[in-house]
Amino acid sequence: MKLTLRAYDLKLKHIFRISRKTIDFQPSLIVELEENGISGYGEATSNPYYNITIEILQNDIEQIRTLIEGTSNETPEEFWSKIAPFLNNNPFALCALDNAYNDLYARKKGKKLYELWNYDINHNPLTNYTIGIDTIENMVKKMEELPWPIYKIKLGTRDDIAIVTELRKHTNAIFRVDANCAWTVEETLENAKAFKNLNVEFIEQPLKADNWEGHREVYLNSVLPIIADESCIKEEDVAKCHNHFHGVNVKLMKCGGITPGRRMISEAKKLGLKTMVGCMTESSVGISAIAHLLPELDYVDMDGALLLAEDIASGVTIQYGETIYPERTGIGVILF
Repeated sequence: MKLTLRAYDLKLKHIFRISRKTIDFQPSLIVELEENGISGYGEATSNPYYNITIEILQNDIEQIRTLIEGTSNETPEEFWSKIAPFLNNNPFALCALDNAYNDLYARKKGKKLYELWNYDINHNPLTNYTIGIDTIENMVKKMEELPWPIYKIKLGTRDDIAIVTELRKHTNAIFRVDANCAWTVEETLENAKAFKNLNVEFIEQPLKADNWEGHREVYLNSVLPIIADESCIKEEDVAKCHNHFHGVNVKLMKCGGITPGRRMISEAKKLGLKTMVGCMTESSVGISAIAHLLPELDYVDMDGALLLAEDIASGVTIQYGETIYPERTGIGVILF
């Protein structure tokens, strides 16, 4: 098996701001695993919150190149178990490799990835489209630029209720709000009351990730469901989120790929938690991997490629929230 790494700077359509950072481009690393003329693709983006750079991704993967290229007939689960111990401190790199191997494995079987898992795609959830923090005028313009059935509104300002109140005047779409750890318990409970009247579906990660006492208080008293993101990183975090959140947002890069991601989704379902998968501003490579998990999810945030000025790959397409799969096998991706 041959390993190829390609680094890109993904330029965004608009400057993208959340409560803790602002970006206008997203560095990304594409992993290609090729065997007998068949290639599988995976992706990981850089992320300062998790101390991940493209250089770190490349270096950590290169350290185990021989191990990776010596792989042939293992199942994705076996491949993940083989390389995971060497990437304990870099789940982003593990994700790119795991997703690429799942893609390659399905292509070698001549099936789409969801077909390999025997998933039924007839009742897939719609994806939201994210509106980053900006002036209210610019946030409205972004909604008008792309009419959509569900918007995720990034919050974490002094004017959060005013923002959502004004945005509601311009659309009947469902709103989801994401504070990215910016609120207190009191703010969350008060905001939830206001947002419930503004057709907000749920609140994502209002408190700092490790504030478990606060999470419990919000869980017990919020009039809106609360979904964990920064508090749900690894597989063992799912059980911790039980009775502290109403659902979990599984990020494939944070947990180490689609293989552990599926285990987390299964565990969440057993615990009665709502299931969601989110993206981290990937190209269509990363987004297309997420798309094959849709039958297992209640919610999905896979708008990363829609936020780009120019994509680097062709894969799934999204029309008014609905995911359309290409005819190609695996995750269905080809690089431009």
